[in-house]
Amino acid sequence: MAGASGRRTRVTPKPTRKPKRLLKKLRELLDEKVKEKRAVCDKPVLLLFQDEARFGRMSDPARCWAPFPQRPLVERALVREFRYFYAAIGPQGGTLHWRVSENMKTEDMSRFLNQVGLSHPDRHVIMVLDGASSHKAKALAIPDNLSLIHLPPYSPELNPVEILWHELREKHCSNRVFDTLDAVQAKVEQGLSQLAVHREAVTRLSGWQWIIDSLFMKAT
Repeated sequence: MAGASGRRTRVTPKPTRKPKRLLKKLRELLDEKVKEKRAVCDKPVLLLFQDEARFGRMSDPARCWAPFPQRPLVERALVREFRYFYAAIGPQGGTLHWRVSENMKTEDMSRFLNQVGLSHPDRHVIMVLDGASSHKAKALAIPDNLSLIHLPPYSPELNPVEILWHELREKHCSNRVFDTLDAVQAKVEQGLSQLAVHREAVTRLSGWQWIIDSLFMKAT
């Protein structure tokens, strides 16, 4: 029938991978890397998750509390100025490293890896991160005491650093208008510095149950 043939049916694509399969793959990659490094070095292993994000002067409206029946009003800014923050966190000792950069290029990632490597000379760092081009570039300089494990494609939900970015945006950047980019950087740095001092907060943030069960015990 003409009417039936002309009707459009909305098709919802089925996910090609299930979260459990992605998690299983990550566990297998981690187990293999830990065994490999324990076979060739006697340093204890430190597990970190890494990511980067940009913060800038584009307003970030969010829900907030207000006395009933008032409706809160917030200013907005649409200034396209950004700085990039690199971060690595892990549940072992509430470890947090971070760095600010004007760009998000391979050389910037190399500087961050060098910073992390120098901070743990007596450990071998296993860093879990996504498959961004700057994470896989041939020019990327990886310290001798650091190994990379790439997350399965399209699986940011396996990276606890995503929660770190959410916390910083919600508690330090939302519903605010910044006059300068330096003011944005200062506010984000304030949040990162507060977390770095409270290591137990970083442990709670990154110590997801599946990480504790599947990774933490194997990486100590």
